[in-house]
Amino acid sequence: MSRTTVSAPGITAPHPASRPLRVLLLGGTSEARALAEALADRPDLAPSVSLAGRTRNPLGYPIPTRIGGFGGGAGLAAHVRAEGIDALIDATHPFAAVMSANAAEAARLASVPLLALARPAWTPQPGDHWREEESLAAALAGLGASPRRIFVALGRNEVRALEAAPRHHYLIRSVDPVEPPLALPQARYILDRGPFALASEVDLFRSHGVEVILAKNSGGTASAAKLAAARLLGLQVVLIARPPRPDVPTAASVEEALAWIDARLHARSVPPASARRGV
Repeated sequence: MSRTTVSAPGITAPHPASRPLRVLLLGGTSEARALAEALADRPDLAPSVSLAGRTRNPLGYPIPTRIGGFGGGAGLAAHVRAEGIDALIDATHPFAAVMSANAAEAARLASVPLLALARPAWTPQPGDHWREEESLAAALAGLGASPRRIFVALGRNEVRALEAAPRHHYLIRSVDPVEPPLALPQARYILDRGPFALASEVDLFRSHGVEVILAKNSGGTASAAKLAAARLLGLQVVLIARPPRPDVPTAASVEEALAWIDARLHARSVPPASARRGV
């Protein structure tokens, strides 16, 4: 926990710029890990990361790591105050809408600046056969009544909705096991973690006779190879559209996030106008 500096008569409290900027990173994405790596060895920063804990064996971060929820926006705000956090960065998954809403609420309650590190969504390229749906239920309904062979990359927390469409043959890939297995007559499971190579995705889809790719529009590069493989093989792609996110300052890359942090450092090092005037 950070210390609070109290000024006494005749004693000047240290300027805030004399201590490292405390940055809390809400992580869980490849961008969050890349940003953590860029921040880890900087003496002017004291970064930490918080993970939701949904993945059983998350990849490690090179900075102090906290795992578990906060208890909503108010709980996160209390943590920010208690730890003396100076800046908050939401680098959670594009579909972690609740966490992003909590981050915005916490930043407001704790009066700290917030940046969303949000990777751009995927967009169709020439040769793609895409359809984007607002929900998984709509996506399943749009697949029609005839059985299809579908590759599923949704995450294990969402795949139970597939039970509403048991007529299809599903090939389901996730980082952690789907437990209990889905109540589906035709479902196979693959445990794997990206990034994935184009050649291996092509081989996977061919060997299983995949006809349709069903995934979230997560963006990024770690799992984009499935889209390139679908384009190469002429497969249909059905993407779930991203949920709405809070209207907060946003960076599209790690480099932009680093520039935002540096701007916070610069602003903290500049004395108030009254001090510059000698008031």
